[in-house]
Amino acid sequence: MASKDIDKRKRIYTAILYICGFLLFLEWLRPLEQITDTGNIAMFIVYTAFCFLLSYLQWPWYMATPLKLAGMAFILDSMFMPQRFFSPAWFQYLWEHVQYNAEVMLSYQFWEMTPLFRSFLFLLLLWLMSYLVYYWFVVAKRISFFVILTFVYLTVLDTFTAFDGKIPIVRAFLVSLLVMGLSSMMKELERESISLKGKRLYRAWLLPLIVLVFSSTVIGYTAPKRTPQWPDPVPFIQKAASNMGGSGNTVQKVGYGTDDTQLGGSFVQDNTPVFQAAAKNEHYWRIETKDTYTGKGWVNSDEGTFEEYDPNSTLPIQTYEEENVETTEQDATISMEDGASFSRLVYPYDVQKVKQSGADAFQVNTTTDVIQPEKNGEQLQLEGYKVEYVQPSFSYQQLREASEEDPDDIEERYTQLPDSLPGRVKTLSENLVKDEENRYDKARAIEEHFTNTGFEYDTEGIPVPGENEDYVDQFLFDSRVGYCDNFSSSMVVMLRSVGIPARWAKGFTGGEEIDTATKEDGEEYTVYEVTSSNAHSWVEVYFPDIGWVPFEPTKGFGNHTDFYLEEETEEEEDSEVSEDLEESLNQEGPDKEELTEDQMEDGTSDEAIGSTSILKSVWFWVMAGGLVLTSFLLYRYRFHWLFYFYKKRFYRNPNKDNYEAAYHFLMKALAAKAGMARGEGQTLREYAREVDQNFQSRDMGMLTHYYERLLYRGDEANQPWQKVTELWENLIKKALS
Repeated sequence: MASKDIDKRKRIYTAILYICGFLLFLEWLRPLEQITDTGNIAMFIVYTAFCFLLSYLQWPWYMATPLKLAGMAFILDSMFMPQRFFSPAWFQYLWEHVQYNAEVMLSYQFWEMTPLFRSFLFLLLLWLMSYLVYYWFVVAKRISFFVILTFVYLTVLDTFTAFDGKIPIVRAFLVSLLVMGLSSMMKELERESISLKGKRLYRAWLLPLIVLVFSSTVIGYTAPKRTPQWPDPVPFIQKAASNMGGSGNTVQKVGYGTDDTQLGGSFVQDNTPVFQAAAKNEHYWRIETKDTYTGKGWVNSDEGTFEEYDPNSTLPIQTYEEENVETTEQDATISMEDGASFSRLVYPYDVQKVKQSGADAFQVNTTTDVIQPEKNGEQLQLEGYKVEYVQPSFSYQQLREASEEDPDDIEERYTQLPDSLPGRVKTLSENLVKDEENRYDKARAIEEHFTNTGFEYDTEGIPVPGENEDYVDQFLFDSRVGYCDNFSSSMVVMLRSVGIPARWAKGFTGGEEIDTATKEDGEEYTVYEVTSSNAHSWVEVYFPDIGWVPFEPTKGFGNHTDFYLEEETEEEEDSEVSEDLEESLNQEGPDKEELTEDQMEDGTSDEAIGSTSILKSVWFWVMAGGLVLTSFLLYRYRFHWLFYFYKKRFYRNPNKDNYEAAYHFLMKALAAKAGMARGEGQTLREYAREVDQNFQSRDMGMLTHYYERLLYRGDEANQPWQKVTELWENLIKKALS
């Protein structure tokens, strides 16, 4: 009986160990959904639990292995496979993925692996981890080793990524104390040959252990804690990496920061809310501007002086000439989140007054456009406030007709460039604007350069310029991949290199619409949530007698500024059309009169003339109707006949230009006919993965791979044109079906 009790107790002990091991391993899986692009995390958790169960049951390998393989196949089928489960087509589809991914791995292009194959490898890893946990917990009895690894993993993620590890660390601490206490208890019982049964076991050992673990956890969580005594290691690592030269990449959390002296490096997305804004329209939310480009980043040549204004005063932040620009009076209510780590005011163009803020003064720097709220002489981090502003609307005609005679102080300060700027930046800028006759069209030509010539938006794998490299030059001619700082800095530098005053503006984009709100006056406002990932930089171009006008060069982002065509221009165009039509009719008039006289001389009767007119009228309407119908059919089926046009052109002359045109046509067809438009800020690879997941194929990923290789390497001779054409045709047909 004693041996049976011991065996039963060991089974219960082993089961508890396994459950605790599984709970600890879950803390490894939970962050993946936030710090990686791993989806369907619940499916992986279920498979992990299944593997842990089979490991605990200790079934023979010839029974456990087929079950684990079957579970893996079931998950892959539910996530990726379009064919019937275990059908010949199912195995063929799987084999094609294996072949493709084997080729990718042999060429060391691991980032091109398909989602199906990456999921297969991850499931295989989970399988192996279930056995490792069994070995550490039951066989080797090295529970502390896995516990330490778990804490190291969570703390590293909390320090260097956007993952918040406070609650996960508490959960891991609770489970770890419980499992280590239970392990120590069982070792002590076995060493001393103590035999406890039933209530005595619970009262003497388990109950005190549970009370101790939970009380320690509660005390540790609620007890007051000192502020961090060590400096944050991330800035140190970033600085060290930036000094390594162009080969080093810094990885930072995305968000608003004040130090822009060393730009470059990768970012980790952070969706932590910063503030909510209730406004009628979407806006840029400004914080500051900078004027001096150093070749590595941005500083201010003159930090300026702060002047104090009381809350009832009109603030002097004026970016444009109100008497020359059409404006609309607006207001917005802003609520800051607790996580906002800066105390500068966030405001729209062109802020007038700040109310209901709790501040007793505002320090305003008209040089940098920074507004600093204060209370009792100390900086204040606002919880919420209301801003009154005048929203500008810029006329295209007015911008095109603006003078190019800038004030001396504007020209001197905002056309600054470092002597080290490579000459090819200026050469490129001059070539882009050589055919434009006014400042607005020149600015637009440079702005469109970033959207029409293969630049890509991405936050990963972004290089840091080396000691002898220029930040803008590196982006324009080498990497051609970056985020808002790359695009906006490059446009400012290019504008300045052709003599156009421009400056670098920082703040946030409009945010995401999350709700609507009705104010006391009955007007409806849209509520926007702005997160750290909305931190942004853009360009402001100076136009004499108009002011500073925002431009948006970053690929995938839209300009929040309002532009319009003047109504007079449309009336003038209508008048010109009417005059041309009248002149045309006047030219036709004499011919008609002569024809009528000739007809009268020939004895043509009025009835015949009337019949001819009716016949002409009928033919006119038949032809007009046919033209309208033809136009409708051409438009309705435009993607079908354009498909044959691009196909014929690509077959006839497969080259880089035709490939790029065909690829962009494919993206338009996917957006218009299949409802798969490329998202704002979405990279081509992310978009390709989304398309492949929708079509349950790998065609878009492979096509995009060849497209990027051709775009960046320019290697036309070694392109598999026949394979590329087949992939393109397959995707077009799927989009149009």
